[in-house]
Parts: sequence; C-alpha cells; structure tokens
Amino acid sequence: MQYVQPIRDRKQIDAMKKILLATNKRDYCLFTVGINSGLRISDLLSLSVRDVIEERGKLKERIELREQKTGKMKDFPLGEQSKKAIRDYLTDRFGKLNLANREQPLFLSKKGGSLQRVQAWKILNYAASAVGIKDRIGTHTLRKTFGYWANSMGTDITRIQKLLNHSSPSITLAYIGITQEELDNVYLTLEL
Repeated sequence: MQYVQPIRDRKQIDAMKKILLATNKRDYCLFTVGINSGLRISDLLSLSVRDVIEERGKLKERIELREQKTGKMKDFPLGEQSKKAIRDYLTDRFGKLNLANREQPLFLSKKGGSLQRVQAWKILNYAASAVGIKDRIGTHTLRKTFGYWANSMGTDITRIQKLLNHSSPSITLAYIGITQEELDNVYLTLEL
C-alpha cells in the first residue's frame, strides 16, 4: 500500500475546488464534503440522497451513518460549505430538491450507479495534478486533509482522534502527516 498525504496548502485546496467546480458539480461536492467531514471514501461514496435530504425535501443539518469499516455510528453536522456544495449539486442534478430521487446514490456515476473509488481517485488526481501538487494523492487524502487542517486550526489531537475513530493520539498524529519541519517549528517558535 502506498501512503498518501493530506493537502497542506490552503491555496491548493481552493485551486482544486475551482477546477472541480468548473469541471463537474458532483466532483466539487465530493471533494468539499470529503475534506470537511473526515469520512472514509467508502462511507462518502455510499451516501444516498436520503442521507442529506429530509423527507420534506429540505437539506439536512446533520449526517448520520454507520461506518462500514468500524460498524460504529457517526453523526456530525454539515458545515456551510458542504451544505452549499450539496444544495448546488443536487439542484443542478434534479432541477430542485426532489423527494422521488431520495434512494439514489448521492454521488451518481455517469453509468447510473454510485461513483466508484477508482473514479474518485482519478477525479482527485486530475485536480491535484492541475494545481501542481507533487505529493501522492488518493481518495484517503480527503480524510487526511480534514485531520491535518483540524490540527492546524488548534483542535486538540484527542478530539481529532475521536472524530477519526483512531485508537490513540500517536496513530492520529502519524495519520495526518505532521512533518518534521512542523515539529521543528515548535522548538523554533516557542521561545519562552
């Protein structure tokens, strides 16, 4: 297995969003929800329209699902960027938020089923390459990017551990790709 990296540069994230939005609203939505939820790609791709749209046709405030890998329930709120991406994508796809389509996969492939992991990988790699990202990028990059940026914004590592369902903080630190340079900066900037 080859390890992938989080996207550590906010400008590259924004550039990837622009490329994906210009290419396909589904791909933009996948990327935006992925980096803002920390879901594994298997869970992200298994979402259906009903997971994000209430029976009354309104966008849900929270997503609830059972993680495929762990079997644990996950319940989290959707941030504004994710909600906007989902709303725009589904409005573009259906014309309006339509209850008749609630059983369809959220990320619908061109062939009609759920988007597959390989296709998601191709989408992410295309956008990453287009913005000049040299690090190895994969579908797991979405989840790692979520953890990396949560850590960069000062979220306690034990909270990130819980969000990602890791067994220890050391696993989370290794997972999110803290670099030696970032560790060295602690010594260089502390200056007590």
